[in-house]
Amino acid sequence: MRSSSILKLALVVLVIVQGRVAFADGLQDDVDQAVSILQRFQEMPEKAIPPAILKDAKGLAILTVAKAGFIVSARGGKGLVIARTKNGWSGPSAIGTGGAGFGFQIGAEVSEFVIVLNTPAAVKAFSKGGNVSLGGDLSVAAGPVGRNVGADVTLQAAVYSYSRTQGLFAGVSLEGTVIAERTSANTEYYGQKVKPADIFNGKVAAPRGAKKLLDVLARY
Repeated sequence: MRSSSILKLALVVLVIVQGRVAFADGLQDDVDQAVSILQRFQEMPEKAIPPAILKDAKGLAILTVAKAGFIVSARGGKGLVIARTKNGWSGPSAIGTGGAGFGFQIGAEVSEFVIVLNTPAAVKAFSKGGNVSLGGDLSVAAGPVGRNVGADVTLQAAVYSYSRTQGLFAGVSLEGTVIAERTSANTEYYGQKVKPADIFNGKVAAPRGAKKLLDVLARY
C-alpha cells in the first residue's frame, strides 16, 4: 500500500475513533463518565477492582479509549487523573491519548480503563504536565481482581490496569500508550491556568462539578 493511501486510511480511522467517543474538551463530561465507569466496574463482582487495591492507591487515571481499524488502526481517548492527598482526594486533571498502528485488524471497540497508580512516583509522573509512557516511564500490569483480594498482595507494577471492552477486538493493551495532559481542558474547568502538580497536591480546590466523583472515591 502506498504511503499516501496509508495516511488517508489512518485519518479515516481516526475520524471513526473520534466519532465513537465524545472528544469535546470539557472536563466535566469526563468527570461524569468517570463516576459511571467506577460504578460499572464495581458491579462486576468476579472482576471488580479489589477494595484493598483502591484503598492503597496513590491515584487513579480513568479513561475511555476507542479503537478502530482495517489494516491501519487508530486509537484515541480521554479522561482524567486524580490523586490522593492528606485530606482526601484531589480535583481531577484532564488527560488524553491517541495513536496509530499497523496490522490486520477489522472492527471497532470502545474500552473503559481504570488505571491504579500504586506509587507516589506514578502520581509524580502525571504531575509534570508532559507525556507519560506506560510500560516506559512506568511499569504497567493487569491488576488483580475480585472483592476478596487482600491488602497483602505483593505489588507487581507501579501501575495496575483494569479494562472493560465492547466490540470486535479482543481488547486494548496499554503497554506503550502515551498519555498527555489536556491543558486547555484544565484551564477551562478551573477557570484559570493550573498545573497538575498543584491539583494533585490539593493547592487548587476541586470545582463543585467534581463532588459526585469525590463522594464515590471517599469510600476508599
